[in-house]
Amino acid sequence: MGAAMRRIHVGNALSAFGLGFTVPYLYVYVAQVRGLGSVTAGLVLAVFAVAALIVLPFAGRAIVRRGPLPVLLVALVTAALGALSLGLSASAGTVLLSAAALGAGQAVMQPALATMIVDCSTTETRSRAFAMQFFLQNLGLGVGGLIGGHLVDTTSPSSFTLLFAIEAAMFLVLVAVMTTVRTPRAPRIEGAPGQAGGGSWKQLLGNRAMVQLCVLGFVLFFACYGQFESGLSAYGVEAAGISTSALGTALAANTLVIVIAQFAVLKFVERRKRSRVIASVGLIWAVAWAVAGYAGLGHGSQTMATAAFISTYALFGLGEAMLSPTLAPLVADLAPTGLAGQYNSAFALVKQLALAIGPAVGGPLGASLHAPYIVAFLLFSLGITVLAVRLGRQLTDDQNQPSLARSRVVTQGGAPADAVVSAEA
Repeated sequence: MGAAMRRIHVGNALSAFGLGFTVPYLYVYVAQVRGLGSVTAGLVLAVFAVAALIVLPFAGRAIVRRGPLPVLLVALVTAALGALSLGLSASAGTVLLSAAALGAGQAVMQPALATMIVDCSTTETRSRAFAMQFFLQNLGLGVGGLIGGHLVDTTSPSSFTLLFAIEAAMFLVLVAVMTTVRTPRAPRIEGAPGQAGGGSWKQLLGNRAMVQLCVLGFVLFFACYGQFESGLSAYGVEAAGISTSALGTALAANTLVIVIAQFAVLKFVERRKRSRVIASVGLIWAVAWAVAGYAGLGHGSQTMATAAFISTYALFGLGEAMLSPTLAPLVADLAPTGLAGQYNSAFALVKQLALAIGPAVGGPLGASLHAPYIVAFLLFSLGITVLAVRLGRQLTDDQNQPSLARSRVVTQGGAPADAVVSAEA
């Protein structure tokens, strides 16, 4: 791991720390501490998603034209201003504007950092680099949420002001760290039609494999991340009688499995076809939803229901650990030369869309229609497996299983120029 990659990973950890530091407490801060009510608090959470959906299409074009580092620095400064303003806001209008700035900045960080990882890695090291990114993101979220929870006091608005001020300071520290990063500039083919903003989107939509991956990504994020803090938690409380402390334990179990399993599953994942790994995740998540069904619809004891519910989150964590070294490197390998930023932004846009729709659909369904909720998302998980198998038919051998390209090079005793180009495409 070179110096540039180490700094990028520090950036991932700090950005995740900032997110975990404040986002879990936004609703309480707006609705109760500032006394603006539940409607305004709900709008603030919606503004985060809307801001991301607005800026991400432009972020991809900017990354292609200017490079990921300048875009990242602008995003960090915007997020810092939004966080600081949010901690000082007392009216609905300023709170919503501040949330928009913070949400837009945080949304753009993701594809910018992912593109920097692509630029600083090779086909051989990319899976491990993204596995490390996911590991640090979860660690940052967990540590940020833990520390933030001990700092806030709902009777003291100044404690929340301190919270948001620290988050803003973290983003500015990250600006200082990232200005020292020297990444290799992605190759650029002057005059190529894909370099223009409209042309790059047209080229992306014409890539059948990428379009199928985006559809698959939407279902993945909708059926997993979009349910964690909405539909699945509502189902657990209403159907399974899960206490809030047990719900916190389930979320902790999810993070713990990711932290423990991330590098344990990496070697397994690297040697398999990516489409089959994703298909396996669909099957694992189908089992997770079946276990959740037992927790809420079975007739066991409350202890068994709680254990089953915690196991559901743990199984989701195992699937997430398998996806982290698979999805992002696949997006990078599908991107034409110089367009990694565009493809990363498009995939981030799909993720944000799924995270916006998932809670809106899953929350009411999980709270009231328990059996249909479980059946629907069990079928979504099986749909992931079907979509992954279909995606595999659109991928080249090197895109689907990069280890094959490495094996051919080792067998040949060298790396001819054309082989290297093929392996790194």
